[in-house]
Amino acid sequence: MGAAQGWQEPERGSATRSDLMNAIRPHAEWALGAPVEFVVNDLRVAGGIAFASLAPQRPGGAVIDPARTPAAMRGQFDPIYMDGVALQVLYVQSGALWVALHWEFGATDVWWADPSLCLRFSPVIPEVC
Repeated sequence: MGAAQGWQEPERGSATRSDLMNAIRPHAEWALGAPVEFVVNDLRVAGGIAFASLAPQRPGGAVIDPARTPAAMRGQFDPIYMDGVALQVLYVQSGALWVALHWEFGATDVWWADPSLCLRFSPVIPEVC
């Protein structure tokens, strides 16, 4: 389906997939505490842009409680208004480097459907743009 839409899903073990996860990892560890690994629910790349829908967890699959994270302790998370620690990310490629440009934890709406984001990212999120 992705190829018909104009985007590709990087294969498990590929350099692109690893680069995308490594681009968001420091942000996830800052918010959630280290270590963090990701279950990939959706990963799409088209040209120099990408979208990911991820489920952060602790190694071995342990659930991360948003109320017990560094971000919550700093007042940056309010778990009452969050959908767990689900994570969506929009990326851009800068040379050989992938950069996490915009991301949200625990979103309860489809923030990536914003028309200003669709201008650039519609090839990887066509169903909302």
